[in-house]
Amino acid sequence: MGTELMRICVKEESDELPSVPPGFESYATFTLKRVVPDPGAAMESVASVSNQGEMEIESDEAKAARSLRRRPWINYDDDNNGLSQNLDQTCGVKPSLPKGVTRGCAECNDCQKVTARWQPDEARRPDLEDAPIFYPSEEEFEDTLSYIAKIRPKAEKYGICRIVPPPSWKPPCPLKEKQVWEGSKFNTRVQRVDKLQNRSSMKKVSKLSNQMRRKKRKCMKMGMDPGSASPEMSELETFGFEPGPGFTLKDFKKYADEFKAQYFKKSESSTGGECTVGDSWEPAVEDVEGEYWRIVDKATEEIEVLYGADLETGVFGSGFPKISSSHEAASSSEEKYAKSGWNLNNFSRLPGSLLKHEGSDISGVLVPWLYIGMCFSSFCWHVEDHHLYSMNYMHWGAPKLWYGVAGKDAVKLEEAMRKHLPDLFEEQPDLLHKLVTQLSPSKLKTAGVPVHRCVQHAGEFVLTFPRAYHAGFNCGFNCAEAVNVAPVDWLPHGQIASLVFEHGEVVAVDEPVEKQVGGDRFPRVEVENGDVVVNVEMRGEDEALERFCESLPIAGSREEMISGERVLCFDQIRTGAERVRD
Repeated sequence: MGTELMRICVKEESDELPSVPPGFESYATFTLKRVVPDPGAAMESVASVSNQGEMEIESDEAKAARSLRRRPWINYDDDNNGLSQNLDQTCGVKPSLPKGVTRGCAECNDCQKVTARWQPDEARRPDLEDAPIFYPSEEEFEDTLSYIAKIRPKAEKYGICRIVPPPSWKPPCPLKEKQVWEGSKFNTRVQRVDKLQNRSSMKKVSKLSNQMRRKKRKCMKMGMDPGSASPEMSELETFGFEPGPGFTLKDFKKYADEFKAQYFKKSESSTGGECTVGDSWEPAVEDVEGEYWRIVDKATEEIEVLYGADLETGVFGSGFPKISSSHEAASSSEEKYAKSGWNLNNFSRLPGSLLKHEGSDISGVLVPWLYIGMCFSSFCWHVEDHHLYSMNYMHWGAPKLWYGVAGKDAVKLEEAMRKHLPDLFEEQPDLLHKLVTQLSPSKLKTAGVPVHRCVQHAGEFVLTFPRAYHAGFNCGFNCAEAVNVAPVDWLPHGQIASLVFEHGEVVAVDEPVEKQVGGDRFPRVEVENGDVVVNVEMRGEDEALERFCESLPIAGSREEMISGERVLCFDQIRTGAERVRD
């Protein structure tokens, strides 16, 4: 699932501002002023002035400025800062932070200067239980979906788990070939880590924006310097993951390594404002984790990072080898990995996966996506499309930290996020579908949501289960690849997904999940010995089955066999009539 850019449309209020408060207007807009006398008629002028005066009209702007300056209790020198602070407090908008990262210069847009520094004394590392880790044997590793089915009873209650392949499994990575490493470019996204959790709602930002504009116009009319009357207005008007510069893998590694080296360096001994990897030390994963959640929870600077997310492998290329269509014969080793069930190019359409029957190549679901990360680049809380399983493999680089919430606790997480971020959800009820919002696992845990940690290293898989919320961030430069899969046990979750996404209903999931998807609207779904079983009454079974098939996100044609009070669905997919079996 890709992230979306959210842009705020700020409605400007009228430019015309009253010179005096409503109800205090005068009926005449002029005042009496003394006329400078002519030197030749001084005595005559004095006498005339005592009896008659010449009336001159004074402008509203001049009158407002003159009347205001007769009020000694107003501090005109500090007017800008004072009014800005009052506006911030009135609107509830958090004041802007100093920049901790400055990207780009007059010569290029991909350089950076990092002034923010690691604050270990303020670390906010969550106290969490780790998700389970599995070590399949060579024999178990041969059948991908069978192994997933084997570990599911233990792993699903965590929502997430880590799978460490046997030591012999070391696939070659085509992305490291010089032609791709130095020649292929990918686009990045700009992420403001300090705003992933603590940001003002669009309504508050719009109100502040209009008040700032009024203040600026008022200062200009009074002949005062507006100064910071409209600070960082471009940032106030937008939030999202804006497009960033393009990089090759080689250049992005340099950019990511320099950021981490500057941010975590222990001293200012480096000269020239730069710090290379050789000048720094490598922080532990626990150090990076504590600092990340400090930034998200209580930032002291703006922290801007880049993320190469949702890159189509059909365009940029996959990190797994593929079966070559050219005349050049692949080696036996390359052919082994090209055909492996753990190769994510094959994973979605393995025998036993319902997605095998999907005719189109859906990018990000059936065709893997690449993720090129740097330190603090983030993926925010979300579930997979249609509540599918997902598999993520890290090709190389620094660890990736994951946080998982089991599907049975999904509603608890949604309620906790709405409670902690009410303004954001009031304006955008589908906020969790945008993948732009974090909430600290510590806050979720305090709210009674079980959250588990998973630390993924290079060469390891991370598996997420249906409707399991997950989020995380990268500890440095790395490259990962991800795709979805739908074993037959996913079908009950697919029915729940159809209720949630198509009908907008909140469905609580308790174990066993099969008992929660029945009722009058749909027949109950179960999986027995690899068969998809739909329980309906004999009367009207065709109508009930048809409603069920139409409710599935990928459902369509089917064959059925009626046996007693059960209907065995041999195919719930729109392109096939083949019985789904392991």
